[in-house]
Amino acid sequence: MSNLEDRPEEVTAGPAVTPGVEIMTPRDVPLGGPRAMRVRRTLPQRQRSLVGAWCFVDHYGPDDVGDTGGMRVAPHPHTGLQTVSWLFTGEVEHRDSAGHHAMVRPGEVNLMTAGRGISHSEVSTSSTTTLHGAQLWVALPDSHRDTAPRFDHHAPAPVTGEGWEARVFLGSLLGDTSPVPTATPLVGAELRLAPGTTLPLSVDPAHEHGVLVDAGVVGVAGTDAKPADLAYVPPGRSTVTLTSYDEPVRLLVLGGPPFGEPIVMWWNFVGRSHEEIVGFRAEWQQQITDAGLVDGRFGVPVGERLPPIPAPPLPNARLKERR
Repeated sequence: MSNLEDRPEEVTAGPAVTPGVEIMTPRDVPLGGPRAMRVRRTLPQRQRSLVGAWCFVDHYGPDDVGDTGGMRVAPHPHTGLQTVSWLFTGEVEHRDSAGHHAMVRPGEVNLMTAGRGISHSEVSTSSTTTLHGAQLWVALPDSHRDTAPRFDHHAPAPVTGEGWEARVFLGSLLGDTSPVPTATPLVGAELRLAPGTTLPLSVDPAHEHGVLVDAGVVGVAGTDAKPADLAYVPPGRSTVTLTSYDEPVRLLVLGGPPFGEPIVMWWNFVGRSHEEIVGFRAEWQQQITDAGLVDGRFGVPVGERLPPIPAPPLPNARLKERR
């Protein structure tokens, strides 16, 4: 998904209710177009740019496609990151310049590694009437950020227990492990809790975690998080207790060790310096011609007919590092 309107400096997080747990509230962001699809963005924010290597969290829907027009994100570039697409409802068609043409479906993860450079498009299918899901980005460490682009897909089987069900799409949790490779240790899972459930979630104490609430109100280590909140849990806990109340809960658990590297993130690029981002932007603009998108660092998505998205103007100030 293209990061068309990212202005993280305008966002502030809500206060922590329990020491050590921070509630980050979203802001509403349009993705462009005459009937702009809107998303709720909780990461990055001014005071927190990453949770582990997770550097971008957009949460959208449920949206009536008849009203919003659905998702229609034309070809755009990425560097230095992985995109993680997870749907609750609907279907999205993915095309990328590494030659992959795939569908994003509920309960199935699509992970695209941009590495040194890729372009892709995302368009909801004509059969989709309701669109609901999350678009997530993972920053690649310096040792992997210039790798070749690739694409991975996994449909995790549900893991169940008393009052809960989980699908682990990245890393290991609740006794299940995803086969999808990642450049740094990561956890990504969808959890559903029946009303009145308490789940002591065993986690790696070296990891920090974010709990993105999709539906219901959930207690996260004693702090309540409502729909669209991202509850941040710092490292140091071997158990994070999740508690539902009088309604079902659906959430995503995201985690990993603190990233430990400064990044520069602007539009759809993750780099290490202002100059590097300026160079990425220039290379993408050079690929956009009157005849359409031509080959270059970012390639051309397979079978694509939509015109590419030009990069926005750079700010008048030097881009800052984030940690």
